[in-house]
Amino acid sequence: MSDLVLTSTEAITKGSQSFATAAKLMPPGIRDDTVMLYAWCRHADDVIDGQALGSRPEAVDDPQARLDGLRADTLAALQGDGPVTPPFAALRAVARRHDFPQAWPMDLIEGFAMDVEARDYRTLDDVLEYSYHVAGIVGVMMARVMGVRDDHVLDRACDLGLAFQLTNIARDVIDDARIGRCYLPGDWLDQAGARVDGPVPSPELYTVILRLLDAAEPYYASARVGLADLPPRCAWSIAAALRIYRAIGLRIRKGGPEAYRQRISTSKAAKIGLLGVGGWDVARSRLPGAGVVRQGLWTRPHHA
Repeated sequence: MSDLVLTSTEAITKGSQSFATAAKLMPPGIRDDTVMLYAWCRHADDVIDGQALGSRPEAVDDPQARLDGLRADTLAALQGDGPVTPPFAALRAVARRHDFPQAWPMDLIEGFAMDVEARDYRTLDDVLEYSYHVAGIVGVMMARVMGVRDDHVLDRACDLGLAFQLTNIARDVIDDARIGRCYLPGDWLDQAGARVDGPVPSPELYTVILRLLDAAEPYYASARVGLADLPPRCAWSIAAALRIYRAIGLRIRKGGPEAYRQRISTSKAAKIGLLGVGGWDVARSRLPGAGVVRQGLWTRPHHA
């Protein structure tokens, strides 16, 4: 195992137990590249949040400077051959091996720019655009690493990222509010007369959270159809990740507002059980007539 893969594996183990669990199911070569890609994504997120210094320690207290540095370092990795730190070396290797358009990694950076700008999200489409930039494009890049070239299949990979991010927003609504962020559609909050405050959601806020979880469901369904176009072990890994993440939303539904009094997550035992269920999802996706037409869903930009 290369030093880059080892360093990246450490990052994924610390950053996301759910992703680390699902990645173990992938074939070794694809697993290494997905882990390296994830490590760069994780590092970029940490830089923006001020949790990692990267190569520009002078920028720690200035979010715009961190963003500018991250954008410059990413372009240097994609366009040049000079020395870069391990997360950017990992991105360079994966992007070149799988022929990423430069716009894909840069789309993720634009998602971080939305946070730095404290963008206001008035509609569900606004939230979905943000979700594309911070999660949907990651699904697209992961699918390319798994060998997907068809734009229609990449759209479904994006859908999984959108569903994950909508679930994230629902889970983290109280924690986000503590740092002055809100990703729920503003018009939904206005309609419900809801405010984002307090240790647990009010009944009005909880109805908006459930509405967002409902909005995620068609994207989960679309992503499930895309499993049929992935290599079997990759499909199993993604199906397991889908089940594990969607279970967070189910816990919110089952627990009600009081679920927010503790960290909402999926237990290790539940994850193991969902790995098996994911295998059945893959089998079902390959049955005749299993696909559903993708229509009426927000669609990512298709870069030339």
